[in-house]
Amino acid sequence: MNQAPVNKNALRWRCRRGMQEMDILLLRYLDTNYDQADTSEQQAFAELLQQQDDVLWDWLSGRGLPDDANLSQLVCRLTKHS
Repeated sequence: MNQAPVNKNALRWRCRRGMQEMDILLLRYLDTNYDQADTSEQQAFAELLQQQDDVLWDWLSGRGLPDDANLSQLVCRLTKHS
């Protein structure tokens, strides 16, 4: 099932989490990697942004990884150059 394209401005808004460290990681990915990513990675990013802040911060700070392989791979990519 194909999903409708996500508005990049909506993604930018969802990247703003109120925690500067998390905002920087998410916005940096959106600005530098999102457009070149394949559709499955773009969908994983949109799904990642649906997570609760505490869960997302645990993943981004290295205190765990998502069970989903696509999300886990994306988290690793996001944190690789942090």
